[in-house]
Amino acid sequence: MRCAVFASGNGSNFQTLLDRRASGDLIHADFVLMVGNNSKAGAFDRARAHGIPTLHIAPSRFPTEEAYAERLSSALKEAGVELITLAGYMKKLPPAIVALYRNRILNIHPALLPAFGGQGMYGSNVHKAVIDYGAKVSGVTVHFVDDEYDHGPVILQKAVPVLDDDNEQTLAARVLQAEHECYWQAVEAVAAGRIKIIERRVIRC
Repeated sequence: MRCAVFASGNGSNFQTLLDRRASGDLIHADFVLMVGNNSKAGAFDRARAHGIPTLHIAPSRFPTEEAYAERLSSALKEAGVELITLAGYMKKLPPAIVALYRNRILNIHPALLPAFGGQGMYGSNVHKAVIDYGAKVSGVTVHFVDDEYDHGPVILQKAVPVLDDDNEQTLAARVLQAEHECYWQAVEAVAAGRIKIIERRVIRC
């Protein structure tokens, strides 16, 4: 499937997807576009290094959400995008894009949803909340995107321990390693058509 990656930061998950593609592990996704809202994001450099077209598009530059969604939709259609993967993208997609790519947008969240998800729960905020709560396990959730934050059907989860001496940085590093280990597997399963959705349950075929 022709895939667009949306990223706002360094793009380490994007790099892992590119590496898995190059190694032959991720064979059913072809990365044809990288979209970002932050012109200084390192993900842009990663895309350019691999000859992948990029699009810098910031919602704040458009008079309305509808105008932003229309421009984004046009760019995705022009690139022939069939699947969207969010890799540290810090903006909520407009409902029109979610509807256009229903069950074809993947996101990775640094906790075990439905715990520690929702608006404002990203990056170090998540890890601080996990530690402050006293949770003994955290992890990674890959899920489909719907109209609510961190709410769509779960594709894959991987748990990691929360250690007694963890701080936000040490837990974040352990969770990021888990992200790199499993995001590509979810992308490959979706792109290869190896899953089906029954209500909220995502089942491997």
